[in-house]
Amino acid sequence: MITNLFRDFPAAAQNGSAETFEALLTQPNLHIERIVSTGQASPPDFWYCQTQGEWVMVLQGSAGLQLEGEAQERILRVGDFVNIPAGCRHRVNWTDSSGPTVWLAVHYGAIPVSEI
Repeated sequence: MITNLFRDFPAAAQNGSAETFEALLTQPNLHIERIVSTGQASPPDFWYCQTQGEWVMVLQGSAGLQLEGEAQERILRVGDFVNIPAGCRHRVNWTDSSGPTVWLAVHYGAIPVSEI
């Protein structure tokens, strides 16, 4: 059980081999997770498009987030957050390669049953 967002990262996050996603709280229409990125980015030409809204905040590190239709990527640093509406295509162009980027993600709305 996670009780501190900045400690006890999974092995894949500690050794930088994979981005990790860990559920903190899951309720009907609400899913909160910690994401730890270690230099990962969305694959070329890949866009996320989710059925639920996502509010995401960078707690540590930095990242470049691109929303479809926006000419410039958004540079997110510690404390920066963004709300991504359901159905909004988006991608992560980069995450900090010098240390972990820790995200707090709140998914809301129609959460797929497989995530509850």
